[in-house]
Amino acid sequence: MVKVKIISKNKYFKTPSYQTEGSSGIDLYADIESEIVLKPLERKLIKTGIIIELENGYEAQVRPRSGLAINHGVTVLNSPGTIDSDYRGEICVILINLSNNDFIIKPMMRIAQLVFSKVYKPEIKIVDELSQTSRGDGGFGSTGYH
Repeated sequence: MVKVKIISKNKYFKTPSYQTEGSSGIDLYADIESEIVLKPLERKLIKTGIIIELENGYEAQVRPRSGLAINHGVTVLNSPGTIDSDYRGEICVILINLSNNDFIIKPMMRIAQLVFSKVYKPEIKIVDELSQTSRGDGGFGSTGYH
């Protein structure tokens, strides 16, 4: 269960919700009083008007909306942004405009989505040696590009 506390004072506030039966994430809305201009390469912290309470062992991930990304070049900067189960502050979204044009953020615009996920916390053990693999320490592009 996810408990949601609404702290918005906006009379047009929209409760985060799933848009379709198959949606993985709930939409988050810009809880702002007036339009905000996001200039090219500019980033701003946008409030959502909600605080959540998650069960221990879960997290919420703030993710971009694909429509904003493809149509306007606007995305979530720290994607995915993690909301830990013990965080009790307002959820805010860092939006960045990667396009060459100004982007207008309107009040109650859908700006991001929130996906919930179980967190696995393995035991951490410090060792002197790790097992060998055929890949070894080959990193970026080491397995080919096609």
